Amino acid sequence: MMPGAADAFGIYVHWPFCRAKCPYCDFNSHVRHAPVDSAAFASALIRELTWFRGETGPRGVSSVFFGGGTPSLMPPAAVGAVIEAIARLWQVASNAEITLEANPTSAESGNFAGYRAAGVTRVSVGVQALDDVALRALGRQHSAAEALAAFRLAARLFPRVSFDLIYARPGQTVDAWRSELARALGEQQGHMSLYQLTIEPDTAFAGLAATGALRLPDDDLAAALFETTQEMTAAAGLSAYEISNHARPGHECRHNLLYWRYGDYTGVGPGAHSRLTRASRRALATERHPESWLRRVHQAGHGIVEDEKLTAREEASERLLMGLRLAEGVPASALLAAGVAQVRLQELAGRGLLALSPERVSTTAAGRPLLNAVIRELLRDAVPMAVPINNRARSGPAVAQSPSDHWA
Repeated sequence: MMPGAADAFGIYVHWPFCRAKCPYCDFNSHVRHAPVDSAAFASALIRELTWFRGETGPRGVSSVFFGGGTPSLMPPAAVGAVIEAIARLWQVASNAEITLEANPTSAESGNFAGYRAAGVTRVSVGVQALDDVALRALGRQHSAAEALAAFRLAARLFPRVSFDLIYARPGQTVDAWRSELARALGEQQGHMSLYQLTIEPDTAFAGLAATGALRLPDDDLAAALFETTQEMTAAAGLSAYEISNHARPGHECRHNLLYWRYGDYTGVGPGAHSRLTRASRRALATERHPESWLRRVHQAGHGIVEDEKLTAREEASERLLMGLRLAEGVPASALLAAGVAQVRLQELAGRGLLALSPERVSTTAAGRPLLNAVIRELLRDAVPMAVPINNRARSGPAVAQSPSDHWA
């Protein structure tokens, strides 16, 4: 673990509501046609945070992350109340990163000034595409012009912002992506999250793909799109510190780094997950259905439906699954603790997919596009994670996002 990771502690706040369900999304998000009682849900979030304070004891909070769903549908007053509650319950670092994921519709960007006043220091703007046809195909509720206007407003209001895009879309060529990414690079302010579109089970896109009505780029094209992304972001000074995240030094998302470095965090809200360590590592998860979660919180003070003590092998496997997403890799001890056979390490290193040192193991430039397959091979003799980690480290697929599941 990198310096400071053992002491870092984060809070994840899940707002599960969206105006519409995007056809590619498998996160715990819900559409409500009647108005959502935002005050009731904010009050329940605060009550669940209070319960968690009893579980964690006094700790210093290094980051807070509002994810969803669509947290930019939260009234700024509700965001402010949650931030104030966190500050009452724990000691929030003076330089804490407080991120909110935002959709760039005109209505939602109108809340940006309120979020800044409430204490949000970083906004992740879900631009997703700079092409109106592609945005409609992705089920987005904004235009490219709206997205750019919202991003520019966020860049003026917040100390740090992320420009988020989805690529490897149906029909997308390398030249088209190169042009779109160049335009985005001209707008970015130090951080970009660039995700390859993937087909997740039980989504609208999964149904279309099953009938052949939706086809993503094949492995070769996906790899070319990935390589173009690495080349162009690196040339712009944005290092690929994680498989789908690129930043100038100092602009990395500290909350997501906490996940990937396997620090402790508390997750509140419907379907949120937590990892807490005292004498042992605990994996906790809350009720996914929003109204059912709300009832549980009113009755018990929390919505926890799973609370499991992880074995040493499970803990090590999770550390490996998360940490190999990072360019810095994982401590070599994590692989041994996870039961990874030395022969597998040597075999993958011999194929140029892993870089080995006495202290750390990381994927190489050749191994990163094959991350899913590399991890599966490493964990062939080990146990899987006990509970999914899906507090949206904008985590994408359960293992990691990379262009191919298959060996080249």
